[in-house]
Amino acid sequence: MALSDLIEFNPGFFVPKYAPMQRGQWVLRLTQNILCQGYWGPAVLVPSMAALIRDGDVWMSITPMELESQSIGIELAYGHVVIFGLGMGWAASATALRPQVSDVTIVEFDSEVIALHEEMDIFGQLPQEIQAKIRIEQGDAHSWRPSKSVDLLMPDIWLPLVSDGRIAEVQAMQANVRAHSIYFWGQELEIARHAKAAGRNIDDVGIAATISDFALPLVGPETQEYTARVTAVAQRWMRDRWLP
Repeated sequence: MALSDLIEFNPGFFVPKYAPMQRGQWVLRLTQNILCQGYWGPAVLVPSMAALIRDGDVWMSITPMELESQSIGIELAYGHVVIFGLGMGWAASATALRPQVSDVTIVEFDSEVIALHEEMDIFGQLPQEIQAKIRIEQGDAHSWRPSKSVDLLMPDIWLPLVSDGRIAEVQAMQANVRAHSIYFWGQELEIARHAKAAGRNIDDVGIAATISDFALPLVGPETQEYTARVTAVAQRWMRDRWLP
């Protein structure tokens, strides 16, 4: 199949323009014409893929998987949003652009990532009134506490898409933040693996019961086709990482 026959990636969100650069251990690299699988969507052609890399590991990239895996949280964002993990800044940008969002607080642990963003000035690509919504704080997601009420917490601090103990980590974060709602990276996979471990079907009933066990105010299940998306994501990305 020729490249011209492939569907080209349409992010559906504002995505900043990136340039190759390096700050400390972090490298921002651009690669051309990459075929990438979506989180739940089909594989599409990404003409220019930006990726944030450290020690050979890709921590974040502008790919269908990455953008789809954050899309539900962004589409439901409102009020004061707290994002744990600065990454490449696209999620914070897309969130701040929502008229329903008043403030975006980004908590980033790594000073080199913050320095990289100071050099890139990703948020400088946004209108000034949108830039004014965004604030970066250096801090630890596991201990950070807000100075005002948080409407949506979006943690994205993990390198692997699936990791043991993630629910307990998010529960500990929520104990500090007390957000009205939460959407965390990879939550569909966590719902699927915990549902299966509890002997439940991955259906509306099983998903609702599993989220109830989490005791977290997760958003997403109320969206259209959520159960189908959880099923698709689990089939595509779980591999051998089910819970015993």
